[in-house]
Formats: sequence, structure tokens, C-alpha cells
Amino acid sequence: MSSSPTLPPIPQGYSLGGVYCGIKRSADKLDLSLIVSDRPATAAGVYTTNLVFAAPVKWDRALTPGTNLRGVVVNSGNANACTGSRGDADCRRMAELAGETCGADAEQLLVLSTGIIGEFLPLAKIEAGIADVAGKLGRGADSLESAARGMLTTDTRHKVSGRTIQVDGRSVQITGMAKGAAMIGPNMATMLGVILTDAAIAPAEAQRLLSGCVDETFNCISVDGHMSTNDTVLLVANGAAGGDPLTGEVLETFRVALADVCGELAKAIPADGEGATHLIQVEVRGARSRVEARKLAKSVSESLLVKTAICGADPNWGRIVSAAGYADVAFDPALVNLWVNGMHLYENGAPLPFDDAAASQNIRDHRDTHILLTFGEGDANLSFWTTDLTAEYVRLNADYHT
Repeated sequence: MSSSPTLPPIPQGYSLGGVYCGIKRSADKLDLSLIVSDRPATAAGVYTTNLVFAAPVKWDRALTPGTNLRGVVVNSGNANACTGSRGDADCRRMAELAGETCGADAEQLLVLSTGIIGEFLPLAKIEAGIADVAGKLGRGADSLESAARGMLTTDTRHKVSGRTIQVDGRSVQITGMAKGAAMIGPNMATMLGVILTDAAIAPAEAQRLLSGCVDETFNCISVDGHMSTNDTVLLVANGAAGGDPLTGEVLETFRVALADVCGELAKAIPADGEGATHLIQVEVRGARSRVEARKLAKSVSESLLVKTAICGADPNWGRIVSAAGYADVAFDPALVNLWVNGMHLYENGAPLPFDDAAASQNIRDHRDTHILLTFGEGDANLSFWTTDLTAEYVRLNADYHT
């Protein structure tokens, strides 16, 4: 396995790894990851708001925010969702097996699962896989990459981000990994994320920071608007860097770095959207509130006609403006302005003359597409990220199970 030289360091006190255990059909795709802290850690979590949620979501919700956590076990290829009481028992068994590798109780392990819904976990394969990965845990770049790869389903690449900050002369590391490429819809986006830090953080503060950062990042992405049963982002803080729990200005410095890590991971998900040819940033400026700004940006981002227009490099500004108009947000259409990749197409409620061919070529030539809408109603601004909609996306998701 070749490791990227740009992978961030693993925070102190953690060892991790990933293996193939046979859940997935292909042996070149890892499907089981284990993260272990050498000491009890604080853990916080943010989860799907779908009323249909997977067994691991139920398990983790009961344990977070909390202390005395020792690790996270992750499987991909099987969501353990819509599996009833057996799914709950299988989830607990995963935690027990992972806990046995580090001398911990089941309730000290968090569990994540992702993949096909409605199939029971192959526990014999998972038991063998946990025993295998436990003997391969490490702290190098290969270990971080393999753990990140073990979370993936239809992703084309692993997603890792990190930041280092200084706290009272000590280095504190924040390193996160995520998976997600489709079934992405906010609150939360359909994905898994695990963020590790060696900072000491109180449980209530960890939950507050994570919830705020998720709202600003993972809840501002969408590929297809489909909210999954398994969405989870975890923050694990083991204090191995030393010192008392972070407070005051130092805690705010940590929050900014955590938001940066979450932001990078969040944008990497639509950037890896299934079959996508464009990553689209929908930026709203001048809304009356962030709630209204989010509604406006989300409405444009999830419009199938907007997404197909960008796929075809069609500067069809009417689709964008009309998508904002049905976002259930009151605004004055005469104040609306629209730019696509810096080209001003619509001004104060009226079209501007522009070179259609040049605008089309501009979209075609740039994978990153920037849609800017200004409303002149207030001072709230927000960015939302999505993808175009391609025939390849339809093919991949039509063939996902069969």
C-alpha cells in the first residue's frame, strides 16, 4: 500500500488500522477499521435525524457525550440498518469483540457501520477481521490510510484532514477521516466521520464544539438530498497531549481548527460524488438569517435541473433563480443578483447580456463551479456544496445492490 506524504500525524495515544475481512465482494477494498486509545477518552457524537436509524446509531447515542471511551470499530459494506433486535445484538457483539482487543468493556467502544441496508452482519467474518486488525494497529501513515480506507463504500478515495495547534507550549493534534460519496443529504449528510484529538476536553464542551462544527460543515453539503440511516460524526479526545481540559481562548483556538478539519472533510465528500464531473459551491449572501440562507442554498443545490445544467455546461440562470424562489423564503426578486464562475448573469431581477458560448466553456473547463446569489435582504452569508448530476451517477446507484 502506498501512503500519501501529505497525511497528517496521528494524535498521541491512538493506534489504528484497517483490513479486508470479506464483507465486501472485492478483496482490494478494505472493509473493517479499528481505532484504539491507550487511555480513557471523552467522546461526542452527532447523528442522523432520520427516524429510521441503524443499530450503531442507537448504540453510540446512548454512550455520547461521555467519558471512559477506548475506541471505535467500523465496518463497511453492511449498514446493519433495519435489522431489528438481531441488529442491536450484532452491534453489541462488535463492540465486545473490539473491546476484548484492548481490555475494555463493550460500553467503552463506539461502533460505526455503512453499506447495504437490510442485511444482517456476517459476524464470523467480522470476528476474524477484528482479530486480524488488532494485530496490525500502528501509528504510521500506512495505518492512518488503511483505517480511512476501511470506512469507504462507493468512495473513490480516502478522506483525511488534520491540524496542529499550540497549547501552552505543547502541540495538540486534530486528525479526522470521513467517508461519503452518495446518499448525501444534510441534517446530516449521509456519511461517517471520526475525528481524533490528543487534547483534553470536557464532554459537554466536546459535544458543543462538534455540534456547532457539524452544523457549519457536514450539514452544508448535498449530493442527492437522501438522508441515510447511519450518519454519524464522532469526536474522540483522549488528553494524551497533557494539561487540563481546554477552556477560554485556547478552547476557541481548538474550535477554529476543528471547524477547518470538518470543513475539509465535508467538501471532500461532494468532490468525490459518484459519477460527478463538477463540485458546485452555492454561495448565498445578504439573507436575513443563516436559517434562510441555508434554505436558499439548499434549494438551489438540490435542484435536479440546476445539477443537470451544470453537468451539461449550460449557463441556464433561470433554473438557479427559480430554485431560490421556491425555497420557502420571502425575498424581493428585484434585489437578486447572480454570478456563475464570476460571470454576472442576472442583475437586480433582470437578465444581463452575456456570451453564452464563453459562459458554457467556462463551466466545462472548471471542475469547481461557483454559483453566487446575493439577495440584499440582510447580512447573513452561507456556502453549500453539491455536485452535478450525471448519467454515471444514475448507473452506479441503479447497480449498487445488484
